[in-house]
Order: sequence, then C-alpha cells, then structure tokens
Amino acid sequence: MHTQFELQAPLFHNFVDLHARWYPHKVAVLDDEQALNWQQLAERANQVANGLVKEGIKPGDSVAILMRNCVEYVEVLYGAFKAGAVVVPLNTAVNNAGVEGMLVDSAAKILFCCAAQAARWQPDNRPDSWDARIVELNSDSNNPNYASWRNANSTLFSDIEIDDSAPCNIIYSSGTTGLPKGIKHTHRRRVQAMYELALAHRYHFGAISICPIGLYSNIAWASLFCSLIVGGTCVIRASFTPEDWINDVEKYEVTHTMMAPIMFQRILAAPNFSAAKVTSLQAVISGGSPLFEQLKKTVIEQFRCAVIELYGLTEGFMTTLQPEEAEGKLTSVGKPVRGNNYILVDNDDQIQPLGGTGEICTRSVHWMIEYHNRPDATEEIVLRDKNGLLWMRTGDIGRTDEDGFLYIVDRKKDMILSGGQNIYPADIEAVMVNHADVSEVAVIGVSDETWGETPVAVIVPNRPMTDADIDSLLTWTNERVGKRQRIRSVYLNTDMPRNPNGKILKRELRAKFESTPS
Repeated sequence: MHTQFELQAPLFHNFVDLHARWYPHKVAVLDDEQALNWQQLAERANQVANGLVKEGIKPGDSVAILMRNCVEYVEVLYGAFKAGAVVVPLNTAVNNAGVEGMLVDSAAKILFCCAAQAARWQPDNRPDSWDARIVELNSDSNNPNYASWRNANSTLFSDIEIDDSAPCNIIYSSGTTGLPKGIKHTHRRRVQAMYELALAHRYHFGAISICPIGLYSNIAWASLFCSLIVGGTCVIRASFTPEDWINDVEKYEVTHTMMAPIMFQRILAAPNFSAAKVTSLQAVISGGSPLFEQLKKTVIEQFRCAVIELYGLTEGFMTTLQPEEAEGKLTSVGKPVRGNNYILVDNDDQIQPLGGTGEICTRSVHWMIEYHNRPDATEEIVLRDKNGLLWMRTGDIGRTDEDGFLYIVDRKKDMILSGGQNIYPADIEAVMVNHADVSEVAVIGVSDETWGETPVAVIVPNRPMTDADIDSLLTWTNERVGKRQRIRSVYLNTDMPRNPNGKILKRELRAKFESTPS
C-alpha cells in the first residue's frame, strides 16, 4: 500500500547533495591540479545544471563529454544528471568519423570537451547533421571557456523532478566485434548496479579509490560511482602509467581500484613496484577480460588484499569471484551478484545443466533499456525460454562446474571452427602465457585450405626473438595443447590493439595476419 511517506530512491546527483549537507569538507574527488570537497562538487554541479537549463537543455536531451579525465569531467556528469540530461561519454581515442557518428546518433545538443578535442570540430569540419554548442575546457578559441561558462551560473539549483525510470546515459560499446552500439540505461538501474558492485567490492565511507581508466568506460564509471555513493574519495587520473599508479597508491593510501588484467601485469613488471608500496590496498577488482591463473596468483601474493575477479557487461549483468570462494576455483569468474541470474544454452538454445558449456544468457535488474536507435540489434540479443522468460544473449561461451561457478571459455565470435571441431582460443592462450618469452598472447583463426580455419598465435615477446626462438615456442606450445588445438604459426607484434576496457581487438589482428605467410 502506498503512503504519503513513500520516496523515490536517491539518484546519483542526490548522493552528492546528501554528502554535501552532512560531510561538506570531506574530499570527494581530486586530480593532478585540484581537489574538491563534497560542498564544492555539489555547488559546481549546480552551476553546470543551471548552465544547461540556460542553454535550453531539457530532461531527456543528450549531453556529450569528450575530454580527458579530470575533476571537471565529474562536475559535468553530476550537473547533467541534475538537469535531467542523458549523459553521452565519448572515447577520446576514437577517430573523427567515429565520434561524429556517435554525436549524430545520440543527437547531443551540447558537447563538453578539452582543447585538444575541440580542435577536431572547427566550424568547417562539423557535419551538417550535427549542430550543437561546444563548451571547451581551458579554451583559447571562439568556444565558451568551461570555467567562465560554469561560474556565470548560480551555485543553487531548483531541482528538476527526474523519474528513476528515465534514461540516464548512452555509453557506446567498445566495438570489439563491430561498430559501436549506444547502450542506454535508466537512472534506477545504474544506481542499483553500483550499489551491488560497491557491496561486492567492499567499499565503505573511508574508501579511497583511484580511477586510471577514461571516464567514457563502464569500468571507470564503476570506480567513480562506487566510491562516491558511499561517500568515499576518488583519485582521478588523466592516463595510466604503472609507475605513476604505484606512486599514487602509496601517496594517497588508496584502498580500492578496478583495472583490466594488462594493467595489473604492467604494474607488477614496473621497476618501482614492491609489495610494501601497495599495503594500503584493501580490495581490487580485475575486469574487462579474463585474469589468467598465474597472473591472478601473483596479484594475490603481491597485493596482499582481497582480489576479486569480475565478469560483467555494460548492457547489465555481473558475477564476481570472491576471495573466500577462490580456493580451487581460481580460473572461475564466480557467481552472479544479487539481482542477477544466468543460464547456458547450446546452439539450439537448449538450457545446459551444471557442468555444461554454452552461450551465457543473463537476466539482471541492471539491464539496459535498449541499444539506442537499434531495435534490430536489441532484438538480436533476446532469448525467450520455454516459460516465456526473457534472457539476454552475451555472445560469450561459458561453462559451469558442479557447484555452479561460471568459467569463461571464449567469445562466441572468436571461436575457431577447424575441420568441424570447435577450438576456443582462450584454452591455447592460457597455456602460452606461461612461457617465459611471452608477455601477451592472442590466438586467432585464419583461413586454411584443408581445415577451413586454423589457429595461429600473435605474441608480444618479453625479449628479442630469433626465428629459432619462435620455432621453439611453437613446438613448446603444440606439445602442451590438444591435437586439434595445435597452432600453425607464431607471429610477433609490438603491442596488442585494445578497447578501453583492456580487451584485445582480435578483428584487427585477423585483418593484419590473415594473409601473412606461415
């Protein structure tokens, strides 16, 4: 029964106001140049919201952000939420055509960007289909300067009523398998997702997190919002270098962080790393791609804190492997967090029992609304079971053990079909990464006249390698994998193409090495 005392649950911007009232002088966010306490962050967010309303932004309108990580980025995020706008964070590494496509697709009415990004959008470069206001950080051009634009507005804001089922953001997919799709969430589901992740990641009022990943990424949003929901502090970094990250952890006594496996690997290899410098860490999450067993063991040994592996989708779903469950299960990504469920289905969409293998399909209270402007893509991922329940296809192949723990086998689209047999590259990669000469590895399928496809390996070596070294690695690998998994060739690469979440872009490797002689 409804009562007069029923209230809507707090949305992201409401947390800022509450913390500002009760803990005004506690530091909320900081970067290389400044630190804002909760009162200052709330006042600046109000100024941004007032500025957006003055610009004619109405609830439901899109506001895009294309800038490096900084305190101002956070101000714009919360100010846009206050104004009821739909936030569209954009990857600064995407080329002009890609950014243009996302700006047009999202119908962004205003773009906040730094000077380097604003230079892309001079009047003669802008597409005819996109006509929006640009507000520029540290502007020396004809665009409004962000600080002046913000400071021209009141630090008080008359709240706009925002329904928690209204759109909150459009985050464009990283495009590991094709063109990016705009993933649209509601306020309620986003806040609920961060509640659950904050619990799983063991955040608390005294938490100090570090966000070294661009705030256009869902992993970065998790780092930021988990700490700010509980009233903690978030250290914002414009870029990631392992040496700087280690120094920051020691300097600010960082307690929580979320990163991709490659970042952990580079931290452990950094010349200034020692376990003594990261003793403040209480819990770290690895996400974005699988954390190989040996690397996970090393992180556990060196970081000496709760190491939690996360498997999740920006579209909405999460599992975690908690330290208390990890013994004997190190290669698992655990079980679903609260409000989430999954099944595995075979190629005929039949549900597989425990111990089976199949495509991971999910149900979640964190689900997106849709792929923006892509009803076709939204419908493609829908699975209806025999009881009429809707599940979301992930495109990932998983298996379960008898206890219900989930293991990621591979991306469905990365699976290699060789001589009628399924080969999962991750199985081969898990072997090769243990070789002393291999820093990183990606196994891809290339065309083969006999088998249709055959696996080859692309590696980033730990040292210069001769042809004899490469032949030795090929032999070593094929002695340790199954007969059907044997690789045809090993190719060297200086680095791996990755999306913002650290996943290797295998389509780029296939394009590069498909026609390379064996």
